Amino acid sequence: MKIVRFKAAGKTRYGILEGTHILEYAGTPFGTFRKGRQRYPVRQTVLLAPLLPGKIVGIGLNYRDHAEEMGRPVPTEPFVFLKPPSALIGPGDPIVYPPESTRVDYEAELAIVIKKRARRVPPERAREHVLGYTCLNDVSARDIQIRDGQLTLGKGFDSFCPLGPCIATDIDPGALDIESFLNGERKQASNTKNFLFSVEELVARVSAVMTLLPGDVIATGTPAGVGPMQPGDTVEVRIEGIGSLMNPVITL
Repeated sequence: MKIVRFKAAGKTRYGILEGTHILEYAGTPFGTFRKGRQRYPVRQTVLLAPLLPGKIVGIGLNYRDHAEEMGRPVPTEPFVFLKPPSALIGPGDPIVYPPESTRVDYEAELAIVIKKRARRVPPERAREHVLGYTCLNDVSARDIQIRDGQLTLGKGFDSFCPLGPCIATDIDPGALDIESFLNGERKQASNTKNFLFSVEELVARVSAVMTLLPGDVIATGTPAGVGPMQPGDTVEVRIEGIGSLMNPVITL
């Protein structure tokens, strides 16, 4: 199923996307989650980020071709960083180009959504702790990232983590086409079978360091083809089995 978080009739709700309609559910997908009766046409709703994560864990250089284009050695273990939850925005929300940067890049990524508490989970049990998967754009102020020598500032600006449009629960994360488009032109095209570290390995490695809680997100890295955006552009992340996450770029 495809879980969405949406606003309708002045209220924020969870539901299940069924074609052109959303079936409302009571509760949250991280606890009691019960089917309701109300159905809403998608066109009469506003899709929000599908969850409010407690933490967003980023994985760098998880595709060999991206490591090569960035001039970095291929890692032998996951390269882990954090993005602040304050960076989160949803489908259609604007990415704000900060005045502190002169180079802001898109990065299409598959995101893992954690279902239940995970601490030192072995790879063979990792899927038990995963609710599903969604699209994420790991927006990066590349000039600040390079100048600063680490990732927090360059990847931490408000609006630098578009997420959505849904959490897909019934897909195989090991073989999904992933693409990005800038103003309708395809810029990235790969498949998650090209991961250096699988979903199972990432959940295991991250949970060995920090306890993962329901609603936490792990961004699994981006393939080659990252590039700059400008105010006035529209960027889209598209992942097989999940859908499309589209955001405009604006200035303050």
